[in-house]
Amino acid sequence: MPDEIQERAGVQVLVCDPAGPPVATEQDALDLVGAAFLGAQVVAVPASRLDERFFSLGTRFAGDVMQKFVNYRLRLAVVGDISGQLAESSALRALVYESNQGGHIWFVPDLDALDDRLHAAR
Repeated sequence: MPDEIQERAGVQVLVCDPAGPPVATEQDALDLVGAAFLGAQVVAVPASRLDERFFSLGTRFAGDVMQKFVNYRLRLAVVGDISGQLAESSALRALVYESNQGGHIWFVPDLDALDDRLHAAR
């Protein structure tokens, strides 16, 4: 399945294909932002597509990627199991916790959980 805009919980979401290209550079993140400008308000990126540097906060890659979405007023949902990365990093656990308290960046286990978050955010 290619990346596609779907209506989920009444919100237009760019649902990214798990088999799509990795998000390994800031330009890759900007490419997703550009694709979302076709009508999406949220970009749902499978955690498996994010370069491992995203989960190693010392690289600052996660911050750079997340800032792109905030700058363009798009919500980002990282979708998938990141329990392995969370077990290795208290800083990442703190980032995920704080992000999930807000309205711009969410870490969710699956698309059903994203739908729940979208319903709650209305």
